[in-house]
Amino acid sequence: MPQNAVSKIVSLAGVLAWDASCTFLNLITPSKKEGSVTPQGHPGADGKWPEYVAPKEGDSRCSCPALNAMANHGILPRDGKNITFEELNRVCRTTYNFAPTFCYFVPNYAANMLGRNYKTDSFDLSDLDLHNGIEHDASLTRQDAVVSPDQSKPYVPFIKELLAEATGKDANGKALLTIEDLSRYSSKRRADARASNPEFTLEKIHKTFGSSNSSTLLTIFGGRVEDLEHILLEERIPEGWESRIRAKFGLTIITFNTSAVSKVEKGIDEEKYLADKKAAAGAVETAGEGSSIAK
Repeated sequence: MPQNAVSKIVSLAGVLAWDASCTFLNLITPSKKEGSVTPQGHPGADGKWPEYVAPKEGDSRCSCPALNAMANHGILPRDGKNITFEELNRVCRTTYNFAPTFCYFVPNYAANMLGRNYKTDSFDLSDLDLHNGIEHDASLTRQDAVVSPDQSKPYVPFIKELLAEATGKDANGKALLTIEDLSRYSSKRRADARASNPEFTLEKIHKTFGSSNSSTLLTIFGGRVEDLEHILLEERIPEGWESRIRAKFGLTIITFNTSAVSKVEKGIDEEKYLADKKAAAGAVETAGEGSSIAK
C-alpha cells in the first residue's frame, strides 16, 4: 500500500478516535445555555452578527449557503477569496458549533480534493465547486452543474418547494422540516435530475454528501423554516440567531451521522416517489374523464 494511503488511513483513524472522545464528553458534560452557544469575542456572540452585505460582481461564492452566509457577514473574507483551510476550521467552529473534529475533517478533505496543503495553502469559495468533488448533482438548493455551471446562485424554485414540504411544528406552532420531509424531497430531486440531466451522476459518496448537506438544516438550523428562508434564499444569518447545537464540544461526526445523515439517506426512495407521481397523474386523468362524462 502506498505510504500516502497509509498516512491517510492513520489520520482518519485518529480523527474518528478524537470524534468518539468528543461524543462521549458531550454526553457527560452540561450543554451550553441558550444564548451562549456562540463564544464571546466572536461574530454572533449575544446574537449580534456583523453587517450583511450581498456579494458584488467579482466576489467568490459556492454552492454551500452556510459558507456564503459567513462571507456575506464578513466572518470569512467578504470577497470569498484567499481563505486558509485553518481559518475555515476556526470560523465554522465558532459560528455553527460543529465539533473540532468536523471542523478539521471537512476543510482537510477539501484541501486534499483540490490538491493543496491544509496548513499552508488557501482557496476561493468557488474552488469548492469542483464538480463531483464535494459539489454534486441533485442538490436541494441548486440546479445541476450541466444546467447552471455557476453553482453560487441559489435556485429559488427548489428552495421554496423544499420549505413547503415542512410538516413539523415547534412548540409555538412554527413550521419545521423533519427527517421524513428531507428524505421525501431528496427522492424527488434525485429522480427528477436523473430523468432530465443526460450527464447525471450520483455516486455513493455524493449521496452521503447530499444527505449531510441537507441534515445541517435539521441540526445546526433546527429545521426552522423561518430561519431557513433567510439562510437559503438570502444566505444571511438572522439577527439574534445562534446554532441549535448546544453540546459543549459541538456537533460531532458520529452524532451527525447517527442522528440525521443516515436516517435521511435511508428514507430516500426514488422508486416510491415515481410510483406516487404516476398514481397522482392517473388520478387527475381519471377525474378529468369523469368531469367530461358528467358534461
